[in-house]
Amino acid sequence: MPDPITFILNGKKTVVEGLSPTTTLLQYLRRNAGLPGTKEGCAEGDCGACTVAVGKLKDGKTDYQSINACIAFLPTLDGREVVTVEHLKRDCKMNPVQEQMVKCHGSQCGFCTPGFVMALSTLMNNTKNANDEDIQDAIAGNLCRCTGYRPILDAARVANKDTNRALPSEPKTLATIQRNKMFSYEAEGKKFFAPVTVAELADIYAQYPAATILAGGTDVGLWVTKFHMELPVVIYTGNVAELRQIKETAEGLEIGGAATYTEAFAALAAFDPSMENLLKRFASVHIRNAGTVGGNIANGSPIGDGPPPLIVLKTKLVLRSKSGSRTLNLEDFFIEYKKQDRKPGEFVEKIIVPKKPATVQFRVYKLSKRFDQDISAVCAAFALEIKDGKVAEARIAYGGMAGTPHRATNVEKALAGQPWNEDTLRAGMKALDSDYKPMSDMRASEAYRATIAKNLLHRFFFETTEPATPTQVYRYAE
Repeated sequence: MPDPITFILNGKKTVVEGLSPTTTLLQYLRRNAGLPGTKEGCAEGDCGACTVAVGKLKDGKTDYQSINACIAFLPTLDGREVVTVEHLKRDCKMNPVQEQMVKCHGSQCGFCTPGFVMALSTLMNNTKNANDEDIQDAIAGNLCRCTGYRPILDAARVANKDTNRALPSEPKTLATIQRNKMFSYEAEGKKFFAPVTVAELADIYAQYPAATILAGGTDVGLWVTKFHMELPVVIYTGNVAELRQIKETAEGLEIGGAATYTEAFAALAAFDPSMENLLKRFASVHIRNAGTVGGNIANGSPIGDGPPPLIVLKTKLVLRSKSGSRTLNLEDFFIEYKKQDRKPGEFVEKIIVPKKPATVQFRVYKLSKRFDQDISAVCAAFALEIKDGKVAEARIAYGGMAGTPHRATNVEKALAGQPWNEDTLRAGMKALDSDYKPMSDMRASEAYRATIAKNLLHRFFFETTEPATPTQVYRYAE
């Protein structure tokens, strides 16, 4: 028998049956639950008007994170707690963020206001002494067309001083709805499975090899909300604890295929400040709370920001199926546009990132029209091993330049064995023309991409030669 969807909504146990598995949380809140405070702006996770807090049990307490309700399929909330803007008021009194949004005139038309309130309230719940960087990161995924943001930031700063700002939590009730085996849901002729072990995932995927694998839903959600695709069978990886693990090993870093970018942030940022800068510009906090490292790879997008730096760091991918597992170099996973080396029934089990030798100079740069919440026109990653002033090994990869993220092998050959100087740089920049024939689209023209790819290599040269010239622009630098 199929299971009903069971979760805590604004303090009350809620059971749902009969709705399509691809019904979004936003649709349910507005159409079925009678909670219209959560708004629909873009239906693709960009504007933040639909922001809610989702909690899960962690060490006996409720761990809250902000997400975009517009692209979260309702069955993924099974065993979770959802808090919407309607639940923040306690004892007829607004919570600190709501109160200061009023006093600081942080709302004009009001459409975006609930999303800002939920994003900031989740931050205030999780962070005792949030600074301006924390505040701006928390609302980077929330768009306002009225206020100019200054009064919203003022409201956040004042609310940050109020100690009575915790989200209402229901850990005891939440504990009663946890599952220790696979969750199966079916409605309107569609099936949804949420295994809790890797073995269960491999088994159910073998039964339904044509199923859609769902991780964070930050892309798959749009298949439904924007392209109106029908997904007959969905298999969700987010409840598999083994796939959420992040381990430091003697060889390097192991990231589970369903680990989110928020969960992997600190470990990945440790490779270089430029990597941290990239991750802060990786969509928004709400998207990073849902989107996974493995999903970003498996999706195979030519403009995904994750693969280029991982490729130059010699990352390996472990693919798992019911028949076993296999390991391949990440760069070999991408075959052509939207085609990857993944056999029926295989899923991403692990991402293995080796330790970076001290002799390797590593940088990654993202170029986009906006700092926050924007897709790259070009993402460039460089890893050069310099010994005795010469390039012992060069690994260079670009995203946004072709149908897949891939290495600039001709540039690498031009640099290898040569002194790391201006002449070698010029030879490498010239070789770029034979590595890529960039596309033209709404983000950048072919000529612009070709030029900027060379300029980013030049930028890397400036940062890695004496005297080193810092070129990174950090939004919060003092």
